[in-house]
Amino acid sequence: MSTESKAANNPLGLLFASLLLRVWLGVRAVQTGIEKFAGKVMSESPVKIDGEAYDADLTEAASSKGYSLENYHGIPEAMNTTFSEEPLMMGWALKIYDVVLGPALIILGLTILLGVASRVSLFLLGLVYVSLTWGLILIKQDAGIAWLGIHMALIAMALSWANHNRFCLLKKW
Repeated sequence: MSTESKAANNPLGLLFASLLLRVWLGVRAVQTGIEKFAGKVMSESPVKIDGEAYDADLTEAASSKGYSLENYHGIPEAMNTTFSEEPLMMGWALKIYDVVLGPALIILGLTILLGVASRVSLFLLGLVYVSLTWGLILIKQDAGIAWLGIHMALIAMALSWANHNRFCLLKKW
């Protein structure tokens, strides 16, 4: 019995496989978009000795991770500088991309998670990853290119299993 006929006889397995892959890709996109809003929150507090602060000038600084609109950077500042020095990177496109990338990842991730036009959402996420790959090729980030290549293979697999994806809205799309 061929592998294809075994897979055809296991519709529940294909349903679960397509659902798990869709959830993974959706969560990955949403969290990556949310991380674009992350930053460090610094706080200073007086150092206490035996429960009391003896010197107001003696403080300890602590940082924690926080999320806010003020922290948003679609492209990290260090990479933005590198990209702006790249002759094949158009400055106006880089500015648009910096604004759009985080929200696009969140929206596409949510549509994939919820199954809203899954095929179109997966295709658009694939295009986002292609654009990220192009940028990483320009700055010679081979490890990032390899990671995105794996993501592209997962998207292609999710698209090939789309017929088995029963839990979605707008199934045709």
